[in-house]
Formats: sequence, C-alpha cells, structure tokens
Amino acid sequence: MSLTAHLERGAVQVGTLTVGAGPAVVIGGAGGDARWVSLRGHHGRVPASETLAAVRAEWAGPVLAEPFSAADLPEIAENADGVVIGAAWMQDFQLVRAVARLGLPVVVQRGPAATLEEWLAIADYCVAEGNDRVVLCESGSRTHQAGITLDLALMREARRRSGRPVLADLGEDPALAAAAVAAGADGLLLAPDAPEEAALAAHEAARIVGAVTRSEVPDSVLAARSAIDRVDAALALLLERRAELAGTIQRLKPVGGFAGRDMERERRLVAEMARRAPTLGEVRLAPIMNAVIEAGLHLAEERAANAQA
Repeated sequence: MSLTAHLERGAVQVGTLTVGAGPAVVIGGAGGDARWVSLRGHHGRVPASETLAAVRAEWAGPVLAEPFSAADLPEIAENADGVVIGAAWMQDFQLVRAVARLGLPVVVQRGPAATLEEWLAIADYCVAEGNDRVVLCESGSRTHQAGITLDLALMREARRRSGRPVLADLGEDPALAAAAVAAGADGLLLAPDAPEEAALAAHEAARIVGAVTRSEVPDSVLAARSAIDRVDAALALLLERRAELAGTIQRLKPVGGFAGRDMERERRLVAEMARRAPTLGEVRLAPIMNAVIEAGLHLAEERAANAQA
C-alpha cells in the first residue's frame, strides 16, 4: 500500500482541517492550521466557555480543547471542533470514555511512561464508545536528559500498527519538525501559546521535507497545484544550496568559469539523476541541468567581478 493510500484510509477531519491526508499540518501557535487550548491550568476556576470564546474571537479556523475535567465537556462539545486528551490524563479511563462520547475528533497524547500497547488501547476505548475519529500524538518520555524526549520510532510504529494519523508534540521548539515529518508524522503539535515564528518554522519544515518524503495523488487541479508549490519550494531551497556549493568549487578550481567545465562529470551527473528520475530520463534532464549549471556559473562570475570592482 502506498503512503498516500495509507494516509487517506485513516484520515480524520477536524473542522475544516484534514489530518492524515496530504501534507503534514501544524496545530497550535499563532501561525498554525488550527488552534488548541488547555483548560488544565485553570483548575476548573475559569469556565471553559470563557476560554474558548477568547480563542474564537481571534481565530475562525478549527479549535481543539484539552479539558481539566469532565465538567468542561459540555462547553467543549458546543464550542470546539476537537478534544485533546493530555498526556497526564491519558489513563483516566472515565474521562476518555466521556470525551469519546462527544463524537468530536480526539487527539490522544501518549503519557510519558505509557507503552505502545497502552497508548493504542486508549484509541480502542474511544472506538468502544462509538468514536473512531482518533489521532495519536507522541508527546515524549522522561529520560536522563533534561525535560521530555520524543520517541519518533515509537510514533512511526503507532502509525503503522493502528493506521491512524499521528502527531509529534514539539512544544515551543520546532527544531525536530523536519525529523518528525521524515519519520512519518501527519502533523506537528505546538504549544498553544507558541510564537508565530515557531509555527512558521514548523510549516516550512513540513513543506520542504514532506515534498521530498511523501508522494501525493491530488484529486483536483487546486490540490495538484498546491502539491506542485510544495515541490517547487523544496526545489528552490536545493537550487540555492547547489549554487552556493558550485560557487565554492569555482573559487577552488585552478581554472574556473565556463572554461573550466567538466563535461564528462556533467554527463555522469545527468545519468545518475536519470536513475532517480527515470520518467524524465537523460534526454529531458540534460537541458535542465545544463541550465542549472550555467546559472551557477553566471552567478559565480558576477560575484567574482563584483569582488574585484
């Protein structure tokens, strides 16, 4: 089964956001595809409706909420598009059942000491209550390192075993966003108050790495163009890096510029690329790579001329 087919089979719709089909999504932070709010910090002293109303006042997209207790659930059912079962609440089976009975999509964060079987069992509790709209979220384990350490291998196995979408909980630090997407994450969960730059960095990582590691089969012109835009973003980044490396070579070669071109190396380069892109083949790839190489050479010559001016 292809990766795309696997994603579509277990996709979960959260409001207008689809998790598990297409590119990885970002939930949380000012620049995310969806917002979420935790009611745990209020310890029941602030009505859930008040907190959710504050989020709705500034955000029209999907909203998820993590309850402090079952008392929050009626307001969540009325004002949110999904529910987050926090890692600390994962094994509160009565709360899990009550959340599942709302019928809203459920994100289950793994408790820091929970095994894979225990984590997957929570999804089974939801299904037993008639709710199969479950997304699993790897939130890390306590280790000898400071704080929490994500287990991306466990996340990947949870996805394989369950067929359900998986998220990686990054908190406020998007540094592992690329690694999580490469490991198979269908989405990235940021802290509710993560800064906008964190969400933008997570989006960029999902966009670039996803374009390289995840094939897509769009079903409309708009979706196909969006997929092409993601591939073009990855291409732009790689072309920029190639130009910089080519410039380094020009500075190091005894004979640089167009006079120093190694046509045999370029031929081998095209042949190797054709191995990875057999549909295009050498005949179509040759003029593309010639244009790329010449653009790099022109750039190197311009920089050399500017340095001498």
